[in-house]
Amino acid sequence: MEKSRFSNPLIRWYNSNKRALPWRESQDSYRIWLSEVLLQQTRVAQGLPYYLRFLESFPDIKALANAPEKNILRVWQGLGYYSRARNLHSAAKTIVSEHGGVFPSTYAELLKLKGIGSYTAAAIASFAYNEQVAVLDGNVFRVLARVFGLKENIASPAGKKTFQALADSLLPKKDSSTYNQAIMEFGALQCTPKNPNCEDCPLSFMCYAYAKNEQTSLPVKIKTLKKTTRHFHYLVLKSGSNYLMKERTGKDIWKGLYDFPLIENTEFIEIGKLLKMEFTNASKKLTVKLESKAYKHILSHQTLHSKFYVMESKTLEEYYNKEEGFRFFSLQDIHDLPKPVLINKFLEESLF
Repeated sequence: MEKSRFSNPLIRWYNSNKRALPWRESQDSYRIWLSEVLLQQTRVAQGLPYYLRFLESFPDIKALANAPEKNILRVWQGLGYYSRARNLHSAAKTIVSEHGGVFPSTYAELLKLKGIGSYTAAAIASFAYNEQVAVLDGNVFRVLARVFGLKENIASPAGKKTFQALADSLLPKKDSSTYNQAIMEFGALQCTPKNPNCEDCPLSFMCYAYAKNEQTSLPVKIKTLKKTTRHFHYLVLKSGSNYLMKERTGKDIWKGLYDFPLIENTEFIEIGKLLKMEFTNASKKLTVKLESKAYKHILSHQTLHSKFYVMESKTLEEYYNKEEGFRFFSLQDIHDLPKPVLINKFLEESLF
């Protein structure tokens, strides 16, 4: 098949239907990179306000590299997948320290940066530098699977290899940047996961899924992900008008974000009983001022069930004061700290 039979209709469609998005207004590699990282696992409507806030807070690569991590996490708060923000910061520091603040301009060099995988490297190399490299994201997988009837599992290494080979073979020699953006936009707006607009599609004349009525079954994605369920009991220890918090460290969720002292159990347990299990004499002179409702928070691989207990306890206060990292913050300080969405939701409903 001639490439032009596939690429030309896509580019014509794109020129007539593309959305006006700020990162498309220039070939600035920093802005393109920022948009691509922000929009991973994020819809454009949700990611656009974050993109604008990021540019306001960190207008260039040096500003991002020099910013404290907690400032970056605070602006990122609400997007989830916080490792993306930390990798963004790490890559920015590498670009400043090792590349003089100038973005690498090739796909191969971009791949060496932390947090930049094959798709993001291809997007930056293509959109900013017009390098001949094909992008392959969820939208592209879907378009290629449906049009060409590919039934390989896109979550498998072999499936990704097959799709990448097809994507590479279809890349036009001229205007590859526009083509890459066109096929991504086409998947986002026309060839959507549900209810694709097949009746008014410029590729319907050659689409396998349309001819076979298999739109809902393509692409094939088989991915086994073991989910765990956790129960969190948050102790919101109050001293005057201040509250005890700590920055999360280690390899668990929400590294670099702040939360309250936490007791995890396999189920919810009555707070007095729980504290007797965890601390000697902890229930003496204990005043529980507020017991929250149960919050359910779903992550990609975990479901969290959480309750918050606002209380005053000198025993617990003395215990946690001995633990590294805990300290009391005012509500204004807490407002400015980077926090998980779960914590922020409780604060907004109960304390702020």
